[in-house]
Amino acid sequence: MATTVERISIVETKVENLNEKMDDLKVDVKEMHDCLDKTRDSLTEKLEEMYNTSCEQHTQLANKIGDLEKIRQKMVWMVAGAVTFAGILSGHAEKILAFLT
Repeated sequence: MATTVERISIVETKVENLNEKMDDLKVDVKEMHDCLDKTRDSLTEKLEEMYNTSCEQHTQLANKIGDLEKIRQKMVWMVAGAVTFAGILSGHAEKILAFLT
């Protein structure tokens, strides 16, 4: 059986080994924390970039839709005017032909 001094020496060695392993774990945790910080920062930047791009695209699309609505409105009024004019001509065709002859 080992003596008390030998047993204490073994325990001290084990404690030193545990301390070294704890130091290694602390370094690993710090590195992981730094990595997570960098990842968070890069994700935040990318999300901001995506948000800004999305806002620009929505603005461009809204402008295009507005322009198309204006063109559509003009076309509707032009067609309505042409139909009205054609209706007036066909309704008064006899008078117009009599006037021309």
